[in-house]
Amino acid sequence: MESRYNPAAIEEKWQQVWAEQELYQARDDSNQPKFYALSMFPYPSGNLHMGHVRVYTITDVIARLKRMQGHRVLNPMGWDAFGLPAENAAIDRGIHPAKWTYENIAQMRSQLKRLGISFDWERELATCSSDYYHWTQWIFLEFFQAELAYQKEATVNWDPIDQTVLANEQVDNEGRSWRSGAMVERRLLRQWFLKITAYAEQLLKDLDQLSGWPERVRLMQENWIGKSTGAEVVFKTETGDNLPIFTTRPDTLWGATFMVLSPEHPLVEKLTSSEQAEVVKAYQAAAAAQSEIDRTAEDREKTGVWTGAYAINPVNGDKLPIWIADYVLMGYGTGAIMAVPAHDSRDFEFARKFNLPIKVVVQPQDQTLEADTMTEAFVGEGVIVHSEDLDGVAAGKGPGQSVEAAIQWLEKNGKGKGTATYRLRDWLISRQRYWGAPIPIIHCPECGAVPVPTADLPVLLPEDVEFSGRGPSPLAQLESWINVPCPSCGTPAKRETDTMDTFIDSSWYFLRYPDAKNEQQAFDPAKVNDWMPVDQYVGGIEHAILHLLYSRFFTKVLRDRHLLNFDEPFQRLLTQGMVQAAAYKNPTTGKYIPPSQVNPTDPKDPQTGEPLEVSYEKMSKSKYNGIDPEQVLAKYGADTARMFILFKAPPEKDLEWDDADVEGQFRFLNRVWRLVAEFAGQGGRLPATTLSTLTKPEKDLRFAIHYAIKEVSEDLEGDYQFNTAVSELMKLSNALVDSTCKDSPVYTEGINALILLLAPFAPHIADEAWHLLGYSDSVHQQSWLKPDSAALVVDEIPLVIQINGKTRGTIQVPAQADKLALEQYARESEIAQRYIADKEVKKVIVVPGKLVNFVVV
Repeated sequence: MESRYNPAAIEEKWQQVWAEQELYQARDDSNQPKFYALSMFPYPSGNLHMGHVRVYTITDVIARLKRMQGHRVLNPMGWDAFGLPAENAAIDRGIHPAKWTYENIAQMRSQLKRLGISFDWERELATCSSDYYHWTQWIFLEFFQAELAYQKEATVNWDPIDQTVLANEQVDNEGRSWRSGAMVERRLLRQWFLKITAYAEQLLKDLDQLSGWPERVRLMQENWIGKSTGAEVVFKTETGDNLPIFTTRPDTLWGATFMVLSPEHPLVEKLTSSEQAEVVKAYQAAAAAQSEIDRTAEDREKTGVWTGAYAINPVNGDKLPIWIADYVLMGYGTGAIMAVPAHDSRDFEFARKFNLPIKVVVQPQDQTLEADTMTEAFVGEGVIVHSEDLDGVAAGKGPGQSVEAAIQWLEKNGKGKGTATYRLRDWLISRQRYWGAPIPIIHCPECGAVPVPTADLPVLLPEDVEFSGRGPSPLAQLESWINVPCPSCGTPAKRETDTMDTFIDSSWYFLRYPDAKNEQQAFDPAKVNDWMPVDQYVGGIEHAILHLLYSRFFTKVLRDRHLLNFDEPFQRLLTQGMVQAAAYKNPTTGKYIPPSQVNPTDPKDPQTGEPLEVSYEKMSKSKYNGIDPEQVLAKYGADTARMFILFKAPPEKDLEWDDADVEGQFRFLNRVWRLVAEFAGQGGRLPATTLSTLTKPEKDLRFAIHYAIKEVSEDLEGDYQFNTAVSELMKLSNALVDSTCKDSPVYTEGINALILLLAPFAPHIADEAWHLLGYSDSVHQQSWLKPDSAALVVDEIPLVIQINGKTRGTIQVPAQADKLALEQYARESEIAQRYIADKEVKKVIVVPGKLVNFVVV
C-alpha cells in the first residue's frame, strides 16, 4: 500500500478505470429520475485556462452528487468549433481551418480528461462536423418554412483595400481594419435574418418561469427585449407618402414641431428637394461611416440636415419640416420620430441648435412655461395644455392620465392606435466567411430563394478553397461550388455563399446531446423530451443575453414545429465568477510586469525601480497573470486544483488565485490520505450494526459525522455553497484526527462518511481511499449519505461566557437548560467568577443555546 499521497499515479489509474467501466455514460431507459447537468461548451482555442477548470469542476460536483442521490445523469461535452479564429489561422499560417480546429480539440480533450470530469464522452460533438451542421442546416429550413428566416439589406463593415466584409471584432477602436489598416466603411448588403421579434412577447413573458435563474440575468434579458407601450401614428408627407412613427408619449403629439428620419430611411431620397440633395447625400455618407454606439452617444453634439420636405401632423394639421439626423437609427422603431422639443431633452438640444420652433403642451402645476425662455426640456409631471380635447388632463402614464386619454382619442378619431414595440431586433445571421455552416438556400432567377431539399443535406463545405483574407469569402470565389441547378425548375442557379453566425450552432447543441449519434434526425423528440429541460446550466455572465436568449428562441420555435414539448431550455442557471490573479502595473507607463520579475513583498519595476500597482484582475496573457492548469496539475494533481477552486470563493463570485491556498488544499488531501491509510493499515473495520450504547467521545464524534452530512448536503442544494461544504469536510477530518475512540465502530463510520462526502469534490483520492478500505465497487456508485436525526440530538452544548460583551471562554451545559438555569451555570462557572466575584453585576443578557453576557461596573 502506498504510504504517501501520490496524486499523479492515483489520478491516472482511476481515470482509466472509469473509462473502462463506462461509469459516466448516461442511460436513456431507466426508472430513475433524470438530471441533465450542462456546462457551456468551449471554443477549441487549443488550451484550457483556469476559467474552464472552474466551470467544469462546478458542474462535475453537481453531476457526481446527483448520481449518488440516485439520478441517471447526463453530463456531456462538445466543442463550439466554427468561427473566425480558425479562418484567421488559415490565412496567417496556411493551415486548413478543420486541421487547426481538430488538433485543438484533441489537445483540450486530453487536458479535460486529466481533470477527472465525469463527462459522457460517447456523446461528444463538434459543431464543425458535417454530422452536426447537417442538422443545423435542417433546423434553418424549419425556420424558413415557418417564415421565420428571410433576407433583407443591412449594413456591414467593409474593408475597401481587402475588398472584404469584416466582423465587428476585426475593426479597431479607431474604425480601421485590423489587417489592412484601412478606414472601414459601412455598406448595405443583402443578408439573412431570423425573425426573433415574432417571439419578443413570449421571450419576455416566459422570464417569469425562470425562477432558477439569477435575477440579474433575467433583468438583462428584459432590458434587451426592451418592451415599450405607446401608440403608432401615421404622418403624411406633402407628396402623400405615409411616415409611421411610434411614440411612448402620444399625449405630446400636439407639441411636435419637426420630424427626424434616419439617414438610411428609404423615403429620404424621394423626399429630398433638389436644393438640399447635395448636403443630404454628404450627410448620409458621413453617418454611414459612424458606428451605432457613436451615433447614439448621449454626450455627442447633435448633427442633422433638412431634407427640404414637410409632413402633416395628423392631430392638428401642422406642417412639420422633415430632417435627417444620425441619432435616429433605421434598425430601431420605424426609423422616423416626431420631435417634441419642449418635453424631450434630445429634441430640445436639436431644436435650439437649428433654431426650430418649440411648443409647450405640458405645464407644471406651479408655474407657466414660456417656450422662448426655456433653458431645458420639461419632462416632469403636470397638466396637458394646447391639445384640444386633452386640455386639463393630468400628464402621465397612469390610469386616466394623458397617455391613456391620447390613445383613446387617436383610436376614436382614426388617427392612430395603441401598440407595443420592442428594442429587440431581428437576428442577422449571415457571415461572409468560410468556416461556418453554409446556409442551405439556392438562388434561382425564376423561383427566387429555394431551400436545398432535405435529402441533399448537408451542404458540405468544399475542401479546395484558398484563404487570402482578401476579396469575397472563399465560398463566393469557388464557381464550381456556387453553380448548381435549381432544385425546383432545373434552371442554372447559384448557392447562397454566406455561412451562419456561430451563435446558431450553440442555440440548439443542448438538444443534440440526448441523441448525439442519430443519423436520421436532429434528435428523437422522445429522447429530447425525456432529458430536457437542462436541470442545471453553468457558464459565464457574458452569455447572459445573446446565447441564452437565442437558445430560448430556438426552443420555442422547435416547440411550435411540434418537435419539443417544453417552453424553456434551462431550468436553473449558475453564472460563475471570473478567475483572477495578481497583476503588477507601472502606474506611470501603464505597462504590466511579469510576476516572475517582481518581489511580491516589495513590488517595484525591475527597470526603473518605481513602485508598482498590485491588483487582482482577470487572468490574461497581456497582464502576465495567467496560471497554466497543466503546471498546477503536474505539481498538485487534479483533486487539489478542484478543491482549491471550490473552496476559495462561492461559485458566483470572482475567485482570486493564491498559491498558499492551493498548498492548503494539498495539505488537507494529504491529511485525509494519512487518516485513511493509517486506518486501513490497522485492518479497517466495517461499521457495527448497532450503536445503542455509546460513550461520550463516541457520541461527540457521531454528532460531528452527521452534522457534516447534514451541512454538506444543504450546501450542495440551493445556491451551491461549495466553499462552506469544503469547510465542513475539514471540520470532520479534524474531528477524526482528534478523536479518542479510534477503535470504535463510530470511528469506522466517520472514515467512511469522510470519503463518501469527499467523492464529488476530489473524485480520484476518494475512489482510491474507498478501495483501501476493502470495497470493490466505485465510491461514485454508492448512495449519498443522509443524516441520522438521533445523532444530532446532543446532551450538552457549549455556552459562551461574555463579560461586557467580550468573550472570556466557554463551558458545557445541558442542552435543555432554560434561561434561568443557563444564567446559574454561567454565574457559578470558574470563568465568570474570575471577573464578577468582587464586582457589581448591573445586567445579565442570556441568549438561549448561545451565550450569557454579564454587564459589570
